Amino acid sequence: MKSMIVALLGTLVATLALAQDPAAPTRPGNSPWWQGALIYEIYPRSFQDSDGDGTGDLNGITQRLDYLQMLGVDAIWITPFYPSPQVDFGYDIADYEAIDPQFGTLADFDHLISEASKRHIRVLLDMVLNHTSNQHPWFIAAASSRTNPKHDWYVWNDGKLDATGQRMPPNNWRSIFGGSSWEWVPGVQQYYYHEFYIQQPDLNWRNPKVEQAMFGALQFWLDRGVAGFRLDAVTRLFEDVRLRDNPQVAGLDDLGRPRVKDLYTDNLPEVHDTMRRLRHMIDQYPGDRVLIGETYLPDTKALDQWYGGSRHDELQLPMDMQFGFINKLDAGTFRKRLEEIYTQVHGSEPLLAFDNHDNTRSWERYGDGVHDGEIARLLATLLLTSKATAVLYQGQELGMRTATPQRKEDVRDPVGISNWPTNKGRDGERTPMQWDSSNRQAGFTTNPMPWLPVQKDYASINASSELAAPDSLLNWYRTLITLRRAQPALQAGSLILLDRHNPSILSYARTDAHGEAILVALNMSGTWQTAVLDLRHSGIRGRKLQTLLASPAEMAEVQSVRHIELPPFGSWVGALQ
Repeated sequence: MKSMIVALLGTLVATLALAQDPAAPTRPGNSPWWQGALIYEIYPRSFQDSDGDGTGDLNGITQRLDYLQMLGVDAIWITPFYPSPQVDFGYDIADYEAIDPQFGTLADFDHLISEASKRHIRVLLDMVLNHTSNQHPWFIAAASSRTNPKHDWYVWNDGKLDATGQRMPPNNWRSIFGGSSWEWVPGVQQYYYHEFYIQQPDLNWRNPKVEQAMFGALQFWLDRGVAGFRLDAVTRLFEDVRLRDNPQVAGLDDLGRPRVKDLYTDNLPEVHDTMRRLRHMIDQYPGDRVLIGETYLPDTKALDQWYGGSRHDELQLPMDMQFGFINKLDAGTFRKRLEEIYTQVHGSEPLLAFDNHDNTRSWERYGDGVHDGEIARLLATLLLTSKATAVLYQGQELGMRTATPQRKEDVRDPVGISNWPTNKGRDGERTPMQWDSSNRQAGFTTNPMPWLPVQKDYASINASSELAAPDSLLNWYRTLITLRRAQPALQAGSLILLDRHNPSILSYARTDAHGEAILVALNMSGTWQTAVLDLRHSGIRGRKLQTLLASPAEMAEVQSVRHIELPPFGSWVGALQ
């Protein structure tokens, strides 16, 4: 069903655009900039190519800052662009304090920081603390001799002998990407540990010199003006000193192997002492620098520990990966997740996302193949009206799809190459950003052979055409973001769950200090449903109801919150005064 932006809100948006700079939102009280912010993840290889080599770069990001400002982005998170052999497309770092030439120079980076600042956009970097490339000078030295001063910067072990006297790894720990996580080095007659690829040896964070060196790398970029970091695989910094086997549990993992619980290789207690020291270091810098964590955790209680619990002295924004990656559109589950993150993290700010560079896009994970457009609007509404900092991944706002390779010979991601066809890799969610239909590369590059092929739907799914279409998904996002910035209730207001026992509809109110409320109702089913928003016991008062956003368009005529009829996967946002 066709969706559109309510004309009344269009007038409001136009008025606001004239009244204030949309790139410089006000923050309630003395709140840090990241509270309630919109962070936009950029995969630089695929965002914009400025020099025609088929690969995106830093200058390409700078060229597209006006688009990001128009969208209403507060900060950009850029995935790794450091010198790297590119075994894991930059997550195997060979130098933490430089730029890989394919992405540009330090001067280009400084220029990006400067131009972003002019548009009130902060820059966050992806930092890989868990491991380096095996081409990093530290590891080359470490692997040269057991007596080398850098040897203990990594995790080594002699292994053990089996019944036949054959040398074998010390335990059953295995790489996330397949095979044992131990690799033999004949030159030192030891195994080194690698949680990820063989070419990504894990650092030994029990060595204080490692912490000193890695904190120094972060300070290098903080001194250049970055607003903070997203910390990759940060829960995996420490391993069990006794090297005990991880226990086997029921089921199979994504690679078809018997599932193992990472009891002794993930989220060990020692990591929290390191996080507290890191937080203390970053707090010495002005400007509310922020630490974001890639935190895949079992429950909200574990997430709270990454905030520092009631002390609030670890990460400001560990990612709640249990929320946006449920992969099932279920009102009861989302209601439960919202209640947990607002009651079990000692008042800390949630960080929510539905998409990133490592997962099939939400378009497929939540879509039903029939109502995908309506579902995309519903997810956008949930993300941007919740009480949380929000992350968008490039192209999400356009409705970009996942383009999974159909032939092994087309795969670029080593995960897909090694595990085809059980796991076809992550190329599908990393295809180039679709800017326009000016050429067959969707405006991403002038090179006829981009590093990954542009999706075939670029002629209709692109930023230029969607900006011109009032009822596009991009303009739905723009309107939500404008509303989020304009309404005090959506900036810092509390969230009150409504109609708590409805199995199909998720509904809630955001209220400000003056008692005015923004009401949200989302039908997460494929049939018509009735929402009954009984406000009598919520403390919410008001007589005048105004629809602000509706999908599909006929939802614009809602007059009473007592009975809101929602079509399949319908979304409604209203103001009560």
